[in-house]
Amino acid sequence: MSKKPNGKTNPLAAAERADRNRKILIQAGVAAMLIGLIAAIGIGIAVKNADKNDLGPTPSIAATASGLPNGATATVTDNGAVRIGKPDAKVTVRVVADLQCPACKAFEAANAQAIKNAVDNGTAIVEYNIISFLNEASTTKYSSRAANAAYCVAEADPSKYVGWLVTMYEQQPGEGSAGLTDDQLIDIAKSAGVPDSVGQCIKDNNYNEYIGAKTEDVQNSGVQTTPTIFVNGTQVKNQDIGLPNGQFKSDAMAAVIAAAAAK
Repeated sequence: MSKKPNGKTNPLAAAERADRNRKILIQAGVAAMLIGLIAAIGIGIAVKNADKNDLGPTPSIAATASGLPNGATATVTDNGAVRIGKPDAKVTVRVVADLQCPACKAFEAANAQAIKNAVDNGTAIVEYNIISFLNEASTTKYSSRAANAAYCVAEADPSKYVGWLVTMYEQQPGEGSAGLTDDQLIDIAKSAGVPDSVGQCIKDNNYNEYIGAKTEDVQNSGVQTTPTIFVNGTQVKNQDIGLPNGQFKSDAMAAVIAAAAAK
């Protein structure tokens, strides 16, 4: 401690020391506040990311699923597609579609049988990537509810999936309408031979968050329209399957699949 020569405390030194101590305490307090703020921000970001990454229930198809043709199996891929066919098929057809999309309906009407034939004879495996691009085109978010039904049907009985899909397009509601009700979706599934248990899955709409996330992933991958078709990872050109009037060539996918299988 600094003192005057006569042994008394130096008031100037004491004041400087007290001021220095106050500054140290203030700096420590500010540092503690900053650390707390940074921690709070980090926790907030972590919680936000956790919420964003929480996809809710994830659809899956039981390994024991039966009834599929020619040794075919069914799974749900990482990108959310329902995959049906022989695992060793030489050709993979991926169909990115929205069940409220009129062009998707037209594509299926023109090519569903050609794709089914290729799957049945073991040439191709098909991945139906059903998304919800057109949620705002109905007053009840029909696109996502229909996509949810797609997973429910695939889980309940994948062997009925393709037939169910055909009926869904046949009964496709108009854009801007309320879309089909859950009860109507259940009736379509049951008419396709899917077990009654599918009803609760459709009503619960459990896969809504998952569908939203997978739809965003598809958009981020560069797909901006439906239908978008890929064969062995390469996008099929419109001129290969379409007509000048905007319609699709009947069974055009048969030639595309055959060409891919021949490589």
